[in-house]
Amino acid sequence: MQADLSPVIAATAQWLTRSFPASGGALASALCEVQARQAVTVAAWLRYPTEMDAALLGVSGPGGSARLDWVTGVDAALGDEVDAHAWRTWVDEVVASWAASLLTDAELAAQAVAALAEGSHSSGTRAEFRRLVDPDDSDRRAAALLRHPDLLAPVAELHHGQLLDRLNPGRTLFA
Repeated sequence: MQADLSPVIAATAQWLTRSFPASGGALASALCEVQARQAVTVAAWLRYPTEMDAALLGVSGPGGSARLDWVTGVDAALGDEVDAHAWRTWVDEVVASWAASLLTDAELAAQAVAALAEGSHSSGTRAEFRRLVDPDDSDRRAAALLRHPDLLAPVAELHHGQLLDRLNPGRTLFA
């Protein structure tokens, strides 16, 4: 099952780390990448909870990063080299948005990881996603941009409501 979502997870995590890069050297880059990958993995597993969901994603495709690039202003810097950016076609906008929400809200991240325990992907233990749900100071420093709520807000807000619906399916809506 993980293999079916791995191109989407890899591309979406790469999009996040390129759009909100680590501050520091190689260790900071690695820590930032791990946090992005954990957030994207949780988001992808929530978005595509069954084998059928993953199979449908394989048929329809994830949609690419065009809107995300536009929202963050990255599209102006891409240039015309389509082949150099082919990986961007594997970026899933909803997964990126959900991951951004998880990276900027510790309570929401913990709730999302707990929700995985009900699915078929993982046991959903906090230990599997420690850098997402309980980052230490070095994690926070390395991913200062990746976890900055104001910087990620335009991405997180795109599909935040859908994430809340997925995590709280029976909640009552008030006008």
